[in-house]
This record gives sequence, C-alpha cells and structure tokens, in this order.
Amino acid sequence: MPATMNDQEFRDRSDEALKDLEKALLRAGDRYGFETDNNQGALVIEFEDPPARFVVSPNSPVRQIWVSARVKSFKLDWDDASGEFVLGGRTLKQLLSDLTTEQLGEPVSL
Repeated sequence: MPATMNDQEFRDRSDEALKDLEKALLRAGDRYGFETDNNQGALVIEFEDPPARFVVSPNSPVRQIWVSARVKSFKLDWDDASGEFVLGGRTLKQLLSDLTTEQLGEPVSL
C-alpha cells in the first residue's frame, strides 16, 4: 500500500475495482448459475450447488479489499506497479476467478 494513498483515493480505486468485478461476476453468473448482489458497497456472491457465499468488501481503515470465501479471508493491497488490488501476485479478478473455479469445479474466467 502506498503511504501517499489517502481515503478518497482508496474509495475511488476500490469503487472502480468492485464495479469492474461486479460486471464480470454478473456475466459469469448468467453462464455458471450463481448470483451477485451489491449490498451497501460489498459484493455478495451466492452459490446454490454446492451452497456457498463469498463476500468482497473494501476496508477503508487499512485501505485493503477483503474477500471472505471458502472458509478463508484474503486481504488485497493496492499495487502501484499494476494499478490493481493484488495478493500474492494475483489481481482481485484472478483471485475471484480461482475461488469460483474451486467452488464450481469447472474453469471460470472473469
């Protein structure tokens, strides 16, 4: 996380990242049969078979995007070099694509 990122910059970057992710999830949900809902700034992804719920939300105090999925918590930081929120070299979309693939047992590309 860059020390120079202020609260407004975080809000702008996280809002943009979540809107982009939501669009990708809505398209994938139509194809793979899961629901995505924007609930007060957090994305909630609901799976029926097998049942599960993923939550993607901004955490302003620490300037991270948090993902709760598959009984784990993932905390993504802003990376200036890529211009995206990342964790272990994976972008937010890549992480959700991997988690959704694990959940559904078939490759899901976001």
